[in-house]
Amino acid sequence: MSRTFTLAGAVLAAALLQGSAHASEFKWANDGDVGAMDPYTRQETVQLSFLANIYEPLVRRARDLSIEPALATAWQQTSPTVWRFKLRPGVKWQDGTAFTADDVVFSLQRITAPSSQMRAPMGAIKEIRKVDDLTIDIETKVADPILLQELTNFAIMSKAWCEAHNATVPVLIDASKDENFAVRNAMGTGPYKLVLREPDRRTVVEKNPGWWDDSSKLVDKVELDVISSAATRVAALLSGEMDMIYTVPPQDIPRLEHTPNIKVLQAPELRTIFLGMDQSRDQLLKSDVKGKNPLKDVRVRRALALGIDEDAIAKRIMRGQAHETWEMWGPGVNGYNAKLDTHPKVNVAEAKKLLAEAGYPNGFRLTLDCPNDRYVNDEAICTAIVPMLARIGVKIDLNAQTKSKHFGMIGSPNFNTSFYMLGWTPSTYDAHNVLYALVGSRNGSRGELNDGGYSNPKMDALIEQIGVETDQAKRQGLIDDATKIIQDDVAYIPLHQQVIVWATKANVSVAQPADNYFPYRFIRVK
Repeated sequence: MSRTFTLAGAVLAAALLQGSAHASEFKWANDGDVGAMDPYTRQETVQLSFLANIYEPLVRRARDLSIEPALATAWQQTSPTVWRFKLRPGVKWQDGTAFTADDVVFSLQRITAPSSQMRAPMGAIKEIRKVDDLTIDIETKVADPILLQELTNFAIMSKAWCEAHNATVPVLIDASKDENFAVRNAMGTGPYKLVLREPDRRTVVEKNPGWWDDSSKLVDKVELDVISSAATRVAALLSGEMDMIYTVPPQDIPRLEHTPNIKVLQAPELRTIFLGMDQSRDQLLKSDVKGKNPLKDVRVRRALALGIDEDAIAKRIMRGQAHETWEMWGPGVNGYNAKLDTHPKVNVAEAKKLLAEAGYPNGFRLTLDCPNDRYVNDEAICTAIVPMLARIGVKIDLNAQTKSKHFGMIGSPNFNTSFYMLGWTPSTYDAHNVLYALVGSRNGSRGELNDGGYSNPKMDALIEQIGVETDQAKRQGLIDDATKIIQDDVAYIPLHQQVIVWATKANVSVAQPADNYFPYRFIRVK
């Protein structure tokens, strides 16, 4: 009897020890905060990536980036514009209530509200109809060949939770100081649940034991710390305080690559870094030119492009961690054409000639708005552009600030900018996403991130055609036509696609997708 008790006790003790060993915590640092907890308040990778660990879409991307079931288990087209989705049974919200079709219908209404910053990805959807508690029909305005890719951005929220907390519509966090409950709180169906939120300092999630998918391999807790200083961020990894840092400054890559027990992960990113220009106002907000807008003249826009030495930026500031580009999307995006991707070489003489022809022989003064905590070496790039444009006579006043202030200033509804830096990752991995969000004329959903107000009726017509064309060869031809218009109009000044560089401890394994999302469900700590 005594021996049996002892053996049972030993088994119990071993089980407890095994459970303790399995318990794991993962800490990582980024240079900026994730923003609001509401998935519809900002169309920005860091925020959307983080919230994808809490909120889930109908379909998601697998580790190999293919589309796989998430809150929907099956789907079929019942007509060219109608898709029927079967919802996953038995899914619970993190408060224990059941997930149903009512939540999906509500979420479409919420994500397409005027105050939502996620309207563009849902622009093709006309209506979502409830068939029964676990079946919905999605009707699109026209045939949509990339609907499934677009739905990966459709984070589903609980109708009852939003109603209970008076958060049935999102707030414009970047344009005002308004808040609702969903700005600082979150409650989804995903692998992790929010347990601590200290804006601009740290955000902690713990695994959701009731997740419908396999939660047994998840780390128990993930903490994100905001460390704006690149040197401090690197030091935190080297000291063992952090398990991972994202992003790694290009100048520190060689040192980390030669540090024992540290891994450097590198991959091309889909994001294009570019400069936008106010092409809609009759007078610029931030310039010494009064009574007119020089940026409405394509000769001036082309002069700015010719004055910027992107080759020097890529080599010296980015330390080779960038792909120079003259397209608004790069390799890895459906629609990319390498034959059209030749960045014009810097030409100071030609730039001065164009400015003189446009009526600005002595140049003019212009403010460049830039973030200092969003993209790799963002402020350093903008700082380098100042003397580059001075050579052609354009005097730049640099306004660099945190991304929360930057996005709030340049974005809707005020568009308080004349010349600005922005980066864009097409979350659908398709050029249409870029065209619809950034290049199309603003109409409420299209052109949602077209902060400079570029508008060309030929472009708008092309965007509509690309959105419905199912023949891939014809569609590529239309995308090429759109690319040529962007380049001829100098609608934007593309700079480069940056390289994703993360660094982790040697005992850490993570997935590093090309859209720079960080899915916590793939974290493994040995």
